[in-house]
Amino acid sequence: MRLILLGPPGAGKGTQAQRLVAKHGLLQLSTGDMLRAAVKAGTAVGLRAKGIMARGELVPDDMVVAIVSARIDQPDARNGFILDGFPRTVPQAHALDRMLREKGLKLDAVIDLRVDEEILLARIKKRIAETTARGETLRPDDHPEVLRRRLLAYRDQTAPLVAYYQLQSVLRQVDGMAAVSAVARAIDTALQQAEAPDQDRGLADGAGVSPGNRGNGKERVAKKKAKSRRPPTGGLRVHSAVGHSRTRTASRKAPSRKNRRGRRLTKRD
Repeated sequence: MRLILLGPPGAGKGTQAQRLVAKHGLLQLSTGDMLRAAVKAGTAVGLRAKGIMARGELVPDDMVVAIVSARIDQPDARNGFILDGFPRTVPQAHALDRMLREKGLKLDAVIDLRVDEEILLARIKKRIAETTARGETLRPDDHPEVLRRRLLAYRDQTAPLVAYYQLQSVLRQVDGMAAVSAVARAIDTALQQAEAPDQDRGLADGAGVSPGNRGNGKERVAKKKAKSRRPPTGGLRVHSAVGHSRTRTASRKAPSRKNRRGRRLTKRD
């Protein structure tokens, strides 16, 4: 099973990814962790990335894809993986698709955790207050303004991936504002739908048409075709019979005056 979890910061992607790892034996792939590991191991890509990261620049997409590609070739990724933090942009999604196609692989599902940003901000304010009250150190990103900037970056760069994967019919949207257990159940249901045959995924694909409705539509088309091949209805046969009757009656009527004169003239001649 090969998955991507989408959602803004604070949507609960990390929590749900850990649960899926434990349940399905998947490998959680964090591009940040993989880059740091490559740098530490001194690989060719790691050495290139080291200088870029030291300058505070973004690592190019091709390097990130190369690291992901090498990682999913390892034995512990055989059961599948969850991508964490990648792709972040549509160009990165294109690069990922090309890489997977070259390996004969594809994504099974992209889970989009839908959240209310204002509620997320309220949550982080509450967490800050509780952490401060306990005398604990705040995390660097535990600040409303930091979260606002991250949310803005997500909307600009990553949110377009929703439409991208929706067009590929792999997107499954889940209410990320529900309780953790409810979100987990919704993700499990979404994954079951993703594994179902295409004809059984009408509503899951966002088509808004259930398999039953599609079946009824086929039946209506078949009935319409059958109706077009039927002989004329009883009403039409009745009209036809009346027409024939009138024709036969007309044939037994006396000839018109013009015809009688025509025949008398012929006899005189």
